[in-house]
Amino acid sequence: MTRNRLLLGFTLSVMGTGLFAGCERSPDKAPEAKPAAPAPVAEQAPKPTAPDAAAVAKLASHFFQAPRNQAPLPDDTAEQVALGRMLFHEPRLSKNHDVSCNSCHGLDTFGVDNKALSEGHKKQKGSRNSPTVYNAAHYIAQFWDGRAATLEAQAEGPMMNPVEMAMPDAKRVEATLSSIPEYSTRFRTAFPKGGKPVTLANAARALAAFERTLTTPSRFDRFLAGEHVALSAQEQRGLEAFVTTGCTTCHNGPAVGGSSFQKLGLVEAYPALTDAGRFDATKNEDDRGYFRVPTLRNVEMTGPYLHDGSVKDLPTMVRLMGRYQLGRTLKDGEVDDLVAFLKSLTGELPPTERISAPPLPPSTKRTPKPDPS
Repeated sequence: MTRNRLLLGFTLSVMGTGLFAGCERSPDKAPEAKPAAPAPVAEQAPKPTAPDAAAVAKLASHFFQAPRNQAPLPDDTAEQVALGRMLFHEPRLSKNHDVSCNSCHGLDTFGVDNKALSEGHKKQKGSRNSPTVYNAAHYIAQFWDGRAATLEAQAEGPMMNPVEMAMPDAKRVEATLSSIPEYSTRFRTAFPKGGKPVTLANAARALAAFERTLTTPSRFDRFLAGEHVALSAQEQRGLEAFVTTGCTTCHNGPAVGGSSFQKLGLVEAYPALTDAGRFDATKNEDDRGYFRVPTLRNVEMTGPYLHDGSVKDLPTMVRLMGRYQLGRTLKDGEVDDLVAFLKSLTGELPPTERISAPPLPPSTKRTPKPDPS
């Protein structure tokens, strides 16, 4: 899949659009009927007006440019995507055969589990919130600290993480997959070149291919593409506030975020921040307290928020960002408008037949047994 194909759901071509009986008396001599009282007119919400094309073009400019220095996207094949879908739902990629990628990144719940911290092997909890996998191909890097430059690199990490899927090493992953005939066949079909098709690297490559298909076009995209009535009047106010208050300094690009690293507590020190953020990956003191900016697509559905899942509701998150990132105390009306706009970023999930768990092949006598230790 080329970059153009991947961004198809977020194409922001700006187009201009234009929006914007009485009864006769009977001729006989009968007494005149008293006219009926007019029916009350129900109040209607104000219809959104169509901003001019130049205004929309200016807004669109914040959300089209892909992250700088993002690794080129490979051309994925249908066979790789199909294999990746199976592996995404495959619990045997975990030590005890009870945790899959979908366990923490539920595809029917917008790519998250809505928990502050997810549970992995032996119900252990990680130290950071599980971010959504939807639209992740638009990120400059993966994980909160950006330690993985690509989706492929990210896909390998959880399998060997002792708190998450807890596989002891790459050999166990490869032995598990090789012991299942259907997987051996699918790997050979998906990766026909080279010697050994069933490898950890190819498993990660297939997972990444599948994840690159996980996009969620929304009403916001339709608005930017010219369908200006796709956003209500309040949502349009929220979008304008989003731009003018400075939110797009960090939350920009096709994913409305994910394109940069930013210090949490940029203007005012964030209270009780103990996570070192990107410093953990780079050991550069200048990166302490920096995190990869999260996407705001589907943010209405992906709480709780922040790297530690400590913020439960969206209005509170908006107020906190206004204070600590922008140095502003947002008024109630501003928060309401911003939240309304953010909800317009809730997109359409891919069809069920693309994201639901497919039938998985059975284990064999050679398949390593579940290990709860």
